[in-house]
Amino acid sequence: MMLAYVMTPERGETDLLLTALAHRLLAEGRAVVAAVQSNQDCETAPGCDMDLAILPDGPVIRISQNLGPESKGCKLDAGALEQAVEQVSQRMAGARALILNKFGKHEAEGRGFRTLIGQALADGLPVLLGVNARNAVAFQEFAGEMAAELPADPVVLTDWLAERMIP
Repeated sequence: MMLAYVMTPERGETDLLLTALAHRLLAEGRAVVAAVQSNQDCETAPGCDMDLAILPDGPVIRISQNLGPESKGCKLDAGALEQAVEQVSQRMAGARALILNKFGKHEAEGRGFRTLIGQALADGLPVLLGVNARNAVAFQEFAGEMAAELPADPVVLTDWLAERMIP
């Protein structure tokens, strides 16, 4: 299988795990392309500001928008997410693996990184994603039998990618 996902119970834990994994692989000289999320001001604000770092060398893109303190709606800035998708797409030439922070609502609806995930798989690249419980059913509908769930263990994730990366 060339598609795998990881789920963690704590908010933000998957982001930290995949960010550390991507940085470690890049430090080892592996040709990885990634979009990994960090959340800012979670303790001091009603909602977190969400940033996507485009790796190996891209910008950090704020994918959340400030809707005001009384807002209960989704803070995701769809335009910024699409900008992140384009930035990742531009870095795919020569990549040997793709790591994405999340198969989220937009991917579940056929947008976001969904097309890029399919293209990476068609090109024979291993793809590792974060999936949360809210989008697990939609991910399973998308992936079917193609995806393996992996434990949130950095060694297992590293080994899974290393075994599948084209040298």
